[in-house]
Amino acid sequence: MSKYADRRKIDVSQHIEKKNGLSYLSWAWAVDTLLSQDETAVWEYGEPIRFGNTLMVSVTVHAFGISRKCLLPVMSNRNQAVDNPDAFQVNTAYMRCLAKAIAMHGIGLYIYSGEDLPPSDDAPAKLQPEDVAQIEKVASKAKVEVSKICEGYNVQSLSDIPASQYGKIIANLTKRVVNAVSDQ
Repeated sequence: MSKYADRRKIDVSQHIEKKNGLSYLSWAWAVDTLLSQDETAVWEYGEPIRFGNTLMVSVTVHAFGISRKCLLPVMSNRNQAVDNPDAFQVNTAYMRCLAKAIAMHGIGLYIYSGEDLPPSDDAPAKLQPEDVAQIEKVASKAKVEVSKICEGYNVQSLSDIPASQYGKIIANLTKRVVNAVSDQ
């Protein structure tokens, strides 16, 4: 049985999926990683809780001798609560909630704090050249000067920005591009 401090350092970054500027760990990878750490782990799905026309689901994961419960609203792909969700939307919410409940045990928890890599005792990794190139490309489409991005992070160049900020930067720039297109 591993300790929480060890589990929170498990690198699941190769299994992270990005959607609408947010990072997700697929429930299948979360379950696989959990069971590789504790073969006796089990989980249970709670009855959905109704809030007006919306639902909140819950999952409790029993692992490592501890039970942790997570709640999650049934949401659209825009992370908005869904009115009168259908069975597919409820099932999707349960599986997302399962992945989050597993994260409450430390596996992939960093994803939900906006990080793309597990915590380390070393200095934070900097953006890689391909990340810098992608930011420059999207910034150009968004009509945002790279110097403004650097000013926001109080650095001289994009390559000095922590790699953990890549998703946030791309999401913000993409939002500007989408808003500019929709305003036309």
